[in-house]
Amino acid sequence: MPPVTAPPRTPVTLAGMVEGARMTVPMLPGVLVFAAAVGAASAEKGLTLGQAVLMSATVYAGASQLLALQLWPQHFTPAAIAAMVVVTMAVNLRFVLMGAALQPWLSRAPQGPSWLGLAMLTDANFLVGSRHHAGGGNDAGVFVGAGLFMWVIWTLATVPGHLVGHMMTDPRRFAIDMVMPIVFTAMAVGIFRLRRDRLAWPVAAAVALATAQAFDGYWFIVTGALAGSLTAGVLRERT
Repeated sequence: MPPVTAPPRTPVTLAGMVEGARMTVPMLPGVLVFAAAVGAASAEKGLTLGQAVLMSATVYAGASQLLALQLWPQHFTPAAIAAMVVVTMAVNLRFVLMGAALQPWLSRAPQGPSWLGLAMLTDANFLVGSRHHAGGGNDAGVFVGAGLFMWVIWTLATVPGHLVGHMMTDPRRFAIDMVMPIVFTAMAVGIFRLRRDRLAWPVAAAVALATAQAFDGYWFIVTGALAGSLTAGVLRERT
C-alpha cells in the first residue's frame, strides 16, 4: 500500500501580500465611495469623527455598518438593539459560507496570518484569494494582504465621508453602487467552472431574486448564497 502523503503546507509571504493588495486596486473606486457613505451616515446620526473611524476599524463590515446606521435610534431600547442585531446578522451570515469555502486551503497555513486574514474577511479579499487559489496559486499571503489593504483603505475613507456629511449618504446618487458588483462579477468569472458550476450560479441568482421580491431587507444575500452552495455541493458529489 503506497504511503499517504500529507498535502503541502500553505505559505504566507510578503510578496503574496503585496500581490493581494495589487489585485484589489480595481475595486477601490466602489470601496472609497461606499466607505465615504458610511462616514457620512455616521455624521448624520451624530457620531463624532473618532467614533466613526473607530467603528470602521473595529467592525469593518460595510453593508451591515450602513444598515445599522440606518436603524440607529435616538434612544436605544432592547427592541431597537435586537432589530440591529438581527439585520446585521442576516447580512453577515454569508461570511460563514465564505470561511467554510476557504477552510481546506487556509487550514494548512500558519494560524496567526490565517486568523488575521479571516478577521479582515470581506467579499473582496474572499474573491481575490479564491481566484488566486483556483488558478493554481498557494500563497495565502494574497488573501491576507488583500484583506489588510482593503481594511486600511476602508478606515481612512471614512474620514472624508464624515467631513462632507450628507453628500455621500446614498451611493446610488452617483451610480457608484454598481462599481463593486460589476468588478466582483468580472473577477469571479476566473473561478467559474462551466461543467461543474453551470447550475449553481443560476440557482443562486433565481433564489436571491425571488427572496428580494418576497421579503424586505437583505435576506436575499443569505438565501442566494445557501442555494448556490448547496447546488454546487450536490453537483460536486455527483462528479
